[in-house]
Amino acid sequence: MTSPAVCVESTRSLADAIGLMLTNRVSALPVVTENGLLVGVVTEGDLMRRNELETRSGHGWLADLFRSSGRQASEYVHSHGRKVFDIMSDQPVSVEPGTVLRDAVEVLLLRNIRHLPVVENNRVVGMVSRTDVLRALLPLIADKTAPSDDQTIRASILKEYQDELRLGVRNIISVEVHDGKVELNGTVTDERMHAAARVAAENVRGVVSVADHITCVEPFEGVTIPPPPL
Repeated sequence: MTSPAVCVESTRSLADAIGLMLTNRVSALPVVTENGLLVGVVTEGDLMRRNELETRSGHGWLADLFRSSGRQASEYVHSHGRKVFDIMSDQPVSVEPGTVLRDAVEVLLLRNIRHLPVVENNRVVGMVSRTDVLRALLPLIADKTAPSDDQTIRASILKEYQDELRLGVRNIISVEVHDGKVELNGTVTDERMHAAARVAAENVRGVVSVADHITCVEPFEGVTIPPPPL
């Protein structure tokens, strides 16, 4: 997470909130009371539909027929409001500092949000964003620490095939490894399985390169599709 979090009080002006975002180079702010309690989140997205920018949502006459006066009033407040509490999302989802990253990512994806306040003892102590997830991912995806030998690499690839791909009797792939260089041969009946086999090999630590010689054979037509040229 990013800590400490840059927060804004709900009674502050939108100009203040925008200034905080720009100064601190953040795209979302936890919204708190004067006592520091989390009551909402305001994001760049909340500021895209504004009367000043002439970007208010447009509605056709048919949509207006089914739009309640309450909905119309709510949209007006959101596009014209001058205070943070007018436009913030007032049902914020939060996590605790001890939440594992996997669970935080699930919340981000399931709720279709980009920022997640981290709260401890009813106080905001940080923010988890999709950018923070990328920061955590980079050293993991770049780590190519080599196993002890080629046999270990080969065994790891075969285990990945067995555990994740479940090749079945129609998909036969042989794996050879020399000095970390992997050579794949065999046949599969689905081009997607072909790509997955290559990706699985590339993801095993210690792999230097993958030579893909797998052939895709359509199960019904019997058409052979050679691997793409290197």
